[in-house]
Amino acid sequence: MSIHVSNLHKSYNGHPALKGITFTAKPGRITGFLGPNGAGKSTTMKVLSGSISPTGGSASVYGIDIRQNALAARRHLGYLPENNPLYGDLYVHETLAFIAALHQIPQKKTRIAEVIALTGLGPEQHKKIDQLSKGYRQRVGIAQAILHNPDVLILDEPTSGLDPNQLQDIRSLIRHLGKEKTVLLSTHIMQEVEAVCDDVVIIHQGEIIADFPLNELSGRYADNNLEALFVRLTS
Repeated sequence: MSIHVSNLHKSYNGHPALKGITFTAKPGRITGFLGPNGAGKSTTMKVLSGSISPTGGSASVYGIDIRQNALAARRHLGYLPENNPLYGDLYVHETLAFIAALHQIPQKKTRIAEVIALTGLGPEQHKKIDQLSKGYRQRVGIAQAILHNPDVLILDEPTSGLDPNQLQDIRSLIRHLGKEKTVLLSTHIMQEVEAVCDDVVIIHQGEIIADFPLNELSGRYADNNLEALFVRLTS
């Protein structure tokens, strides 16, 4: 099932952050949610994750309306927030065991082992979070998000601050996850979208200004590439 956003509004103290946006992220595809800083990307992610309530409109995850039943929607959702909050004094394996307990995952030892292998955390699993590089912290964040095997995955700036080697590893992992899940990837980096995404949604000043499959870019727009289109639409 997909993510569906319809006429979504969000205001902070009377200042609109989202101005009636509408878009869909489909199963088995990675949708790049692209926009400059302050465009409304993180606000949208927070609404979809149930962290904040919208001012108007609707949003659903796996066919479940966030406003009507946020708890049920969250059961189908994995979320990696931009700041990726982690407990620095916990070991990697300990962190995942804690998350597994929160989700009441059956056969949690088996599932933790599967996720550690999938995210490449094996060599680091007995280290404390504070001892990890930024790249491995991102892997832990993704591991937490997928531990309960959600149908929908929301990743907010998942490769921010990574070095080139870490970048390639995380991109490869996201592409793998996108084969079976609905993935919404928020970023302001055009190369990120071109490297991993199937579809593109561009948001600017709280409004959707473009929404198309990436392979139709040249057929829909005169711009030669995504970066040129982005610059033109957001200038």
